[in-house]
Amino acid sequence: MPRPPQECAKGHLVADAIVIEGVTKTFGSKLAVDNLSLRVPAGSLTGVIGPNGAGKTTTIRMIMSIIFPDSGTISVLGKASAVESKDQIGYLPEERGLYRKMKVQALLAYLARLKGIDSGAAARKTSDWLGRVGLGDVARKRCEELSKGMQQKVQFIAAVIHEPQLLILDEVFSGLDPVNRRLMRELIDEQHRRGCTILFSTHAMYEAEQLCDRILMIHRGHKALDMTLQEVWRNFDPRSIVAEPIGEHANASDYLGIQGVASVRSSGRGIELALTDGAEGAPVMAALAVTGLFRSVSVKRPNLEDIFINLVGADAETLEGLKSDRELAVAATNGGAK
Repeated sequence: MPRPPQECAKGHLVADAIVIEGVTKTFGSKLAVDNLSLRVPAGSLTGVIGPNGAGKTTTIRMIMSIIFPDSGTISVLGKASAVESKDQIGYLPEERGLYRKMKVQALLAYLARLKGIDSGAAARKTSDWLGRVGLGDVARKRCEELSKGMQQKVQFIAAVIHEPQLLILDEVFSGLDPVNRRLMRELIDEQHRRGCTILFSTHAMYEAEQLCDRILMIHRGHKALDMTLQEVWRNFDPRSIVAEPIGEHANASDYLGIQGVASVRSSGRGIELALTDGAEGAPVMAALAVTGLFRSVSVKRPNLEDIFINLVGADAETLEGLKSDRELAVAATNGGAK
């Protein structure tokens, strides 16, 4: 659930950490963001999802005042721009930007001091964080000597070391192996539990399902969906029952005659039964359960990938990209190795 309103730099409470009103951004003839309006509630963990090229990174860069909209307004932590609230913001950009020749520990301590942390505390925090993410042995290495995944973790530390009120992460899971994807999810969730507002973008929609309490879908610069995750589940009910057989096989056609069932198909777990309009799921589940042939019978929950495709459609290239990201994310959840 969203946390209570947060204090901005001068102690005023803000109900919304980010407010975007009617923002449009073009690059030459390309319309990147089209009349976008949204609010990110203070204390929420909001996932901005959509395929590559949807406008996610452009939106985040405008929030961070790296680029500016052609029209519309953006406020951050109650201020007219992120520049005025910069010390309360942590940011991990899509384009990684470490000082390649600097040593890891020296770089993090330097960035912490820029955020107002004194030298002694900066050194302690840096050592603690490097140990926590498994990088204690690279503290004296130059950033250019690190793998892409290690660099990603260093930049995450840089974004959170000053305990910001607002954390913005752009494609934070990009380039991470399954083990480190899981670690990153845990670290993000930890920041949320301490009360930080978090906005992160990803085209790996499975990750957003695991973490977020609010979802913003962007497609071709337009907002396709903006609601809490619980509202998503309520509004996009697939009206399907999934049954996992005890044996190796189940003949889907045997269950087509159950009252309330419109169609039956085999699925990865067993069989999936689509309900007719107006049918209740409970009687269908009961009819399956009394056969004694199924290990589990449950209502199928929609997933964000299916919802996105139903809302906006997707070409073959996008579908393949979503599939690859889902496979990596599932491996991370199941404890896949590096």
